[in-house]
Amino acid sequence: MARMAGRRALLAGPVLLAVTFGVFAAADLSPFDPVKAYAGTAGLTAPQAELDRLRANLGADRPLVERWWDWLTSALGGDLGTSASLRQPVADAIAERVGWSALLAATAFAAALLAGTALGVLAARRRGGLLDRAATGLAYTLQAAPAFWLGLLAVWLFSVRWGVLPSGGLTDADSDTVTAGQVARHLVLPALVLALSQLPWFYLYVRQGVCDALAEEPVRGARARGLGERRVLLGHALRSGLLPVLTLIGSRMPELITGALLVETVFSWPGIAAATVQAATSVDFPLLAALTVLATAAVLAGNLLADLLHGLADPRVGFDG
Repeated sequence: MARMAGRRALLAGPVLLAVTFGVFAAADLSPFDPVKAYAGTAGLTAPQAELDRLRANLGADRPLVERWWDWLTSALGGDLGTSASLRQPVADAIAERVGWSALLAATAFAAALLAGTALGVLAARRRGGLLDRAATGLAYTLQAAPAFWLGLLAVWLFSVRWGVLPSGGLTDADSDTVTAGQVARHLVLPALVLALSQLPWFYLYVRQGVCDALAEEPVRGARARGLGERRVLLGHALRSGLLPVLTLIGSRMPELITGALLVETVFSWPGIAAATVQAATSVDFPLLAALTVLATAAVLAGNLLADLLHGLADPRVGFDG
C-alpha cells in the first residue's frame, strides 16, 4: 500500500507541473485582457501609456515561461502570489472559500453514495419489479439532466412555489452572523441538487453489481445452506457488488468538482466557484493556477483512494500491480 501511494505521489509531481504550465499557456491565449479587467471601467477611458504602466506593474508584459516559472518557484516556497481580480493574497482567497466548497461536496457525495447504494440493493433484490423499473428510469433521466438545470428547478419548486427553503446564499438576508442552523438550511438545496447529479452512477453500479453477485455460485451456495435472504443480500451480494463502486469514487471526482462549481453558481454558495469564474475571465494567473492545481490534486487523491479501498476490500487485488 505504501509503495503504491509513493509511486502515485511521484507521478503526481509531473502531472501538476504540466497542469500549471497549461493553465498559464491557455490564459496567455485567452482573448481577455488582464489589465483591462483589473482596471475595470476606468480602463475604458485610460490612456494607453497608463495601461502599459499598469501592465508592467502586474507583470503581464513578461514572457509566458518567465511568468510561469516565477509563480512556480514562489508557490513551492509557500507564496501563491496575489490575486489581481480579488485584490488579496491567493492563499487567503482560497482559505476563505475552500471549506464551504468541501462541505457542499462532502455532504452531496455522502448522500449520493448512501441513497444510491440503498436503492441499488432494493432494485436488484426484485430485478424487473416496479421499484427497479421506476428507479432505473429516473436514474437515466437524471444522468441526462445538467446540474444547473436541476438547480434552477429546485429553486423554482422549493423556494419560489413552496417557499420552504432558501434559494441561495449562506445565511438569511436579515442576519449579520453565521449560525449552524442557517448554514444547514441553506445547504439543503445545493447539496440535494449536487447529490442528485451523482446519484445515478452509484445506483446503476450497485444495482448491476448486486444483480451479478446474486447469480454467482457463492451466493447460490449460501442460499442452499439455508441462510436468510437478508443475510445473503447484505452479507454476500452487497459486499461483492460494492467492489465496482469503489473504483467509481475516483472516476466521479472530476464530475463532482465540475458539478459543485455549477451548483455553487446557481445557489450563490460562497465556495470557490465565483473565484474560479472571476479568475478565468480576468486572466488572473496566480489564482487560476492555484485553483486548477487544487482541483487536479483532488482528482489524483480520489483515484488513489479508490484504488486503496478496492485493494483493501478485495484481497485478490494487489497493491503492487
